[in-house]
Amino acid sequence: MSHYSPFMAKKAAKKSAKKTAKASSNGKYSFIDDLMEELHEIIQVDKKGSAKIKKTDLKSALESSFERAGKAAASGQRVRFPAIGALVRSEVKARKAGKQMNPFTGEEMMVAARPASKKPRWSFPKSLKETFANKRNW
Repeated sequence: MSHYSPFMAKKAAKKSAKKTAKASSNGKYSFIDDLMEELHEIIQVDKKGSAKIKKTDLKSALESSFERAGKAAASGQRVRFPAIGALVRSEVKARKAGKQMNPFTGEEMMVAARPASKKPRWSFPKSLKETFANKRNW
């Protein structure tokens, strides 16, 4: 039997409310702060005092935090993800149409024009690059 209460309606409305990319006190988007806010909303504490999080709630919290991080990066901010890298928007310049040389065959070919665009760019931290460069880890 299901009972409807104003408390449950308020909780459902809170979950369905769409969040926007929040900026921290210094005006930059912080993935960690955003994820912590999400976890504070979904965490449940039992009578013994241990914290529990449902797997589906954790998955949705991570997905929504990554989505907001992507939107913050698309707006021009550099978004840092601890230990795995940073996401930033990259400007791609326009290119005129014309002839270029095919480096493999040596013959000339026509190249189509390309408008200017903005694309995501991912950069890895130095520690991760060194881990991959070390042949002992292969």
